[in-house]
Amino acid sequence: MIGITGYGAYLPRLRMRRQAIAEANAWYAPNIRGKGTRTLANWDEDVVTMAVAAARDCLGRGDDRGNIAALMLASTTLPFAERLNGAIVARALTLDRSVAASDVGGSQRAGLTALQHALDAVAAGRGDALVLSADARRARPGSGSELAFGDGAAALTIGSEGVLAQFLGSASESVDFVDRFRLAGEPFDYVWEERWVRDEGMSKMMPGVIGAALADAGIDPGSVDHFIMPSTLRNIDAQVAKAVGIPADAVVPTLFERIGECGTAHALILCAKVLETAKPGELIVLGQFGSGAQAMVFRVTDEVGAVRPLRGVSGWMARGVEEDRYTKFLSFKGEIALERGMRGEQDQKTALSTAYRHEDALLGFVAGRCEVTGEVSFPPSRIIYAEGQPLKDTQRPYGLAERPAKVLSWSAEYLSFHRSPPHCYGQIDFDGGGRVLMEFTDVDPDAIDSGMDVEMTFRIKAIDETRGYRRYFWKATSARPAQEEH
Repeated sequence: MIGITGYGAYLPRLRMRRQAIAEANAWYAPNIRGKGTRTLANWDEDVVTMAVAAARDCLGRGDDRGNIAALMLASTTLPFAERLNGAIVARALTLDRSVAASDVGGSQRAGLTALQHALDAVAAGRGDALVLSADARRARPGSGSELAFGDGAAALTIGSEGVLAQFLGSASESVDFVDRFRLAGEPFDYVWEERWVRDEGMSKMMPGVIGAALADAGIDPGSVDHFIMPSTLRNIDAQVAKAVGIPADAVVPTLFERIGECGTAHALILCAKVLETAKPGELIVLGQFGSGAQAMVFRVTDEVGAVRPLRGVSGWMARGVEEDRYTKFLSFKGEIALERGMRGEQDQKTALSTAYRHEDALLGFVAGRCEVTGEVSFPPSRIIYAEGQPLKDTQRPYGLAERPAKVLSWSAEYLSFHRSPPHCYGQIDFDGGGRVLMEFTDVDPDAIDSGMDVEMTFRIKAIDETRGYRRYFWKATSARPAQEEH
């Protein structure tokens, strides 16, 4: 038996109100309307950081992740065109260096493509695989896409033991049907007319591919319990389900009014949401459109209740905080450049040789723990002092990313430049030892206090805008939902 052995997701804390976007653009585009919210990645989040967050939600807080032999990262908005984005994720997760990491892109169905690759790899006996899909798309201000898009990520582990959703069959069709495209180096998609995409694309291609996947699995359409087919086109999933013969009540709500449409990640986000409450024996069909179509069929097993994500889609949705400041939205999306002042004039060039030598500490947040004294040091060092006696090479790797921590002292100031002021930072004490000066992110400054429980989150530390390089590190964020911070 081969299939899904674990699942997780990540949704950014900020939820941009669509009405605020519409009101800000009413002078230019009065026809734009929007209800609800869409997820908004913070300035220090991108596909890489969201993929790490989703993977941690899926894998749990344990340090032993040696079973993962392959990692597939799917996205159409990878930050690096030539740098293995999946390798950054692998180091942040402290996976073994032998892990086969790859980036998958090219269409909105890249998440399902990566999932199929992972299933094939497991079937070939190459070990367990981690499938990640994330998107943080940009859109022109005043466009419908600005209202529709959402930012988010999903994670699935694939294996042959402890399977909670068995893979039954699949089908795909690769066609150069262009509903949207983006040239290399360009920030925005060019989108074709919706009626054409619906009538000539989705309505004609998706039923055939879904029907073929069901036939490959030997499943009658009428027995499907959960049908997932995300799209920004309203009710197209219900239309396709009807054409195939899938019951209307099997169509899974897209969560569009709360989080938007998260691109390549959305089908897997909805899959993770379904698995939170799925019952043994239920059938799940995943379908997604993009340069053709792809569909997959899974049957939920008796193991489904034995595995749970740390928070899951429901948990991340509950932690959302509404945002209505449109200039903040544009700034975080890189659409406007706000005045930085002289303190913002700083060269952010990264010494790549130094970054490589210390990548375990910088990306994996791995400290050193002395075998003699038990003292924890970050960054790790070859030499420490114990009662006046220097000790050499007594430290062993000691991960901090998954350890509970508390705020010892903190500061919030507006003097230095920060992309989301005030700049909050402080001394963090980790359970089991270790004290590190860290930045805070995704936290209300009024809620920070000494003794507050915090957890670590992988984020962008700095952006070298001269060379386009992004430097990553870990930051502290509240361990409690925003609603409980006060």
